[in-house]
Amino acid sequence: MKNRYVLLSFDVEEFDMPLEYGFPIPPEEQMRVGKQGLDAITPVLTDPSVATTLFTTAHFAMHYPDAVRELAQRHEIASHTFYHSDFRDEHLLHSRQKLEEITGQTVTGLRMPRMRKVAMEEVKKAGYHYDSSVNPTWLPGRYNNLHLPRTLYQDQGMLRIPASVSPGLRVPLFWLSFKNLPYAVFKMLALQTLRKDGYLCLYFHPWEFTDIENYGLPGFTKKHHGPPLVQRLQQLMTDLKKEGECITMNSFVKQQALQ
Repeated sequence: MKNRYVLLSFDVEEFDMPLEYGFPIPPEEQMRVGKQGLDAITPVLTDPSVATTLFTTAHFAMHYPDAVRELAQRHEIASHTFYHSDFRDEHLLHSRQKLEEITGQTVTGLRMPRMRKVAMEEVKKAGYHYDSSVNPTWLPGRYNNLHLPRTLYQDQGMLRIPASVSPGLRVPLFWLSFKNLPYAVFKMLALQTLRKDGYLCLYFHPWEFTDIENYGLPGFTKKHHGPPLVQRLQQLMTDLKKEGECITMNSFVKQQALQ
């Protein structure tokens, strides 16, 4: 059987999403909830058969350097730029440098917060090897990327690894669909995509796995939060590992280079 890979990733960040919905949350609480989420997914991060990619803001890493440094021993630390809600082009380089300083590891990957657009020439200039800032689907009110390739592709000399969407209808296989689709449906689409593409690129946020009931968020963003969501994710990984190996994105990029 042809090798198949599960690319599980988390956007490790300050929990500033309530601000999008007009709910005030102070910076120190944003950090606290983000760290609580990171602690909550320990059962997944300590599974010896699971290697993940943690797209981390430099701001978060500076608050919790010991935790990020420890995670870097088993998982890939990649850049989620410097801050989650503030961006300038120079943050691309500065975040990579700060994460490398904290972890002692080379940082090769980038994912922009909220999958925002970024100029590939700036990403290359900042020294990245790959970008995973594309969700090749239509998400009302956010983006319409139906014209972009569904699987990995080269963009101005930069390897881009889109978040996975199903073949055909391009149903996005990301955190919101994992929360809101029946588990059996999500699992079916994930396995269909893994078998078709040879890899599956999934992403979540650690804060989802905490109690986020009282932060003014819409119901569709907080369904299945906290411990039940951790259990749901563990079940998904158990099911996916039957058909694919869980590796980091950097390892996947190296595999592609050998083909």
